[in-house]
Amino acid sequence: MAGYKPRVISLTKRPGDSFGFYLRVERGVDGHLIRCLEMGGPAELAGMKDGDRILRVNGTFVDGLPHSEVVDMVKNSGVSVTFHTLEEAPYAQAKAKGVNLSDPQSAPVANGGPEQALYPKLCYLVKLSSGYGFSIRSVIGEQGLFMTEVVPGGVADRAGVSVNDRLLEINGENVEGSTHDQVVDTIKLAGGSIMFLLVDEETDRHYQNKHTKIGARLATAKYLPHKPRVIDMTKGPDGYGFLLKEMTQIGHITKDIDRGSPAERAGLKEMDRLVAVDGKEVDSFSHEQVVDKIKQSGNQCRLLVVDKDTDQMYKQGNVSPMVFLEGMNLDDSNSPPSYREALNLPARVQPSTPVQSRKEELKPKLCKMEKASTGYGFHLNGIMGVSGHYIKEVVKSGAADRAGLEEDDIVVEVNGVNAEQSSHEEVVEMIRSGGGSLEMLVANQSVYDQLRAQGVTITRLLLGGTSYAQVHTADTREEEERREARPETPAEPARERVSGAIESLTISSSSDSFDESF
Repeated sequence: MAGYKPRVISLTKRPGDSFGFYLRVERGVDGHLIRCLEMGGPAELAGMKDGDRILRVNGTFVDGLPHSEVVDMVKNSGVSVTFHTLEEAPYAQAKAKGVNLSDPQSAPVANGGPEQALYPKLCYLVKLSSGYGFSIRSVIGEQGLFMTEVVPGGVADRAGVSVNDRLLEINGENVEGSTHDQVVDTIKLAGGSIMFLLVDEETDRHYQNKHTKIGARLATAKYLPHKPRVIDMTKGPDGYGFLLKEMTQIGHITKDIDRGSPAERAGLKEMDRLVAVDGKEVDSFSHEQVVDKIKQSGNQCRLLVVDKDTDQMYKQGNVSPMVFLEGMNLDDSNSPPSYREALNLPARVQPSTPVQSRKEELKPKLCKMEKASTGYGFHLNGIMGVSGHYIKEVVKSGAADRAGLEEDDIVVEVNGVNAEQSSHEEVVEMIRSGGGSLEMLVANQSVYDQLRAQGVTITRLLLGGTSYAQVHTADTREEEERREARPETPAEPARERVSGAIESLTISSSSDSFDESF
């Protein structure tokens, strides 16, 4: 794959935020495309470009996988994800020449430097009804158990397991000396999830030649679906704005995070477990020692924390989340700024906006409309497997357009019922149950994100004096024409409109494109 070296891009976002790009597949175009980069978002700051193709997600080659599976892999990564990407022109050339883009002999570039690949790997598998999607192979008279029959796109494949990987540990217990039957029984008794420590052939030879015992502390955590979070904070006038509590059998837990504090802005959450302070693991520290360690940091402090799911996953594998921190190249001065670091960069010069105007913009819209013969004149889009509904394809001069609906408005309420956590089918039924009229509380993406970031619940109470966007029914349309002294204006000829049907975001051969927002 010489000449087609992908870049390794690691993104981190705040919980509830996006990575700042759309992942799309388009008719007649190969690959999973990066589109609609958000200016100043994590993806744009890390160097992603429009048209880049994603080759790997957290180390798993995805170029040939269905779009929905790639979307799930990104979503299941939590607040951190690592991509291998290739720019549009090299990707097209490689495809034209039949280059194998999954060739592991390539030397991917990680932010300008060669990626170190010779590490054992931790792989976390959550069992489906169809199983894990792999088999265990052993050879009579030879030591070692190996992965085989890894189902493409299956649980094991998506978790980073490859054919011929050698199995070293199961849930933190070494199984190199176990028999085939013992390992099979251990896997069966593990329940619905399991953590493997694996090593591929090349890495295995590397460590054997060095006579180094392979353990989880040497492993890469890049394949694991749940990621610890690095919290960079700068102390404010009132401190960092959180409390630390020592809980028996659990550890040092963050509590009572002040709204708007440095801790909240950096992404710290209630009930996060503190793993390290400024790179020093604190599991064995007393409460007083941890507090002293934070105080010694001065006005800036870096914490490594895990939420409940991440903590449980690492504990199941009997491995410290420090392997995640140790695997990060935090001191690479050639790397583009992380999302957290970018938040502290000088802000871009923006046209000045009066304060009052900015406050007025932080409101949703209540849009009321009457159904026409061609429908309401918009499409309802949803991201598969994720709550949230978006307005698309608003028909010019249609009922929705006249009521104030706009492209990419986020649906908050339908006919007075909150729809943010409802399924796509449920929202469609809400709309249909209204008969010939519809009332929607919506907010554009920017307003929605800002209100959510401030912890504000979006309801009609935020509308204040302007209760809703202008409502256009058949009657009000006629009243407007009379007020404009045009009583003899002939009826407007019927316009050609696209379908006003409510549609889900589906994958079908008739679609020109479909995309997912991250």
